[in-house]
Amino acid sequence: MRIGMALNYSGGFKETVAELADYEKAGLDIVFVAEAYSFDAVSQMGYIAARTERLQIASGILPVYSRTPTLLAMTAAGMDYVSDGRFTLGLGASGPQVIEGFHGVPYTAPLGRTREVIEICRQVWKRERVTYEGKHYTIPLPADQGTGLGKPLKLINHPVRERIPVVIAAIGPKNVELAAEIAEGWEPIFYMPEKAADVWGASLAAGKAKRDPGLGELDVIAQASLAIGDDVSGWLELGRPMAALYIGGMGAKGKNFYNDLARRYGYEKEAEQIQELYLSGKKDEAAALVPQELLESMSLIGSEGFVRDRIQAMRESGVTTVNVTPLARTHEERIRLIEKVRELAS
Repeated sequence: MRIGMALNYSGGFKETVAELADYEKAGLDIVFVAEAYSFDAVSQMGYIAARTERLQIASGILPVYSRTPTLLAMTAAGMDYVSDGRFTLGLGASGPQVIEGFHGVPYTAPLGRTREVIEICRQVWKRERVTYEGKHYTIPLPADQGTGLGKPLKLINHPVRERIPVVIAAIGPKNVELAAEIAEGWEPIFYMPEKAADVWGASLAAGKAKRDPGLGELDVIAQASLAIGDDVSGWLELGRPMAALYIGGMGAKGKNFYNDLARRYGYEKEAEQIQELYLSGKKDEAAALVPQELLESMSLIGSEGFVRDRIQAMRESGVTTVNVTPLARTHEERIRLIEKVRELAS
């Protein structure tokens, strides 16, 4: 099982990356760099590539809407080059609030666009002359839609790898099926190992039934906050506001993927109440209603024995990479957490 970490650079990016070398020495396998509507992830990942040696680097995630498919492919190839083959292209649809609200692009056909983007990327990495006729992307642009001067081109540079790993962030049934069919990895959010099969099992099975054997086994990347000790339960409460934000505030009523997931986990009443409170501005009240069971089940916060058991539950449910957020008061303590979880997962 690989140990990953989402990069949190709210306190300063350069300072965080300086600390990242210590995590690398402690056994961290891969770091995920978010984009959302903060600084772009690509410039940050290039900086990380220059400051690390072994660590795998992943975008977590680049939205499929905000760059053309060929630019995504060029970016991935460039990142793979500067990192000496250590890059993973994490893709996702994001959501209408970011895509339409920040990028000004219609949030349409996330499934179809994701499939076409990946197919085009793989053409580019193989240095084929890119020609594509899809429902959402046509390359070159047809003459009646432009100047008529476009012609098929291939990437000038020779990529380090012609198959850069692709991870799809997905929680909806069809999106998860797509990830299991065409991607090297799948990254869900709010992962509860005991309920994963009930919620996603059918989608994963349907996708794997169509999967190209050449892709290898699906890398399942689960997220979990991490604190190990006999008196660490207080750290669990830090996840409550974030869970409320996603379940209650990410999207509108009837159009919130995370709220839908909480309902599929069996928290229909709580999901409805959290959303009503959050959208009416009562964020603290909404956070208080996040089920304790949900917080505990998707975390690695507890005694060493508890964390060992949770890692085993994740492994048995199919998780191959656990993406942790180490919680401690000092950098040195967070380093020790990575060392310990590396030991427990080995």
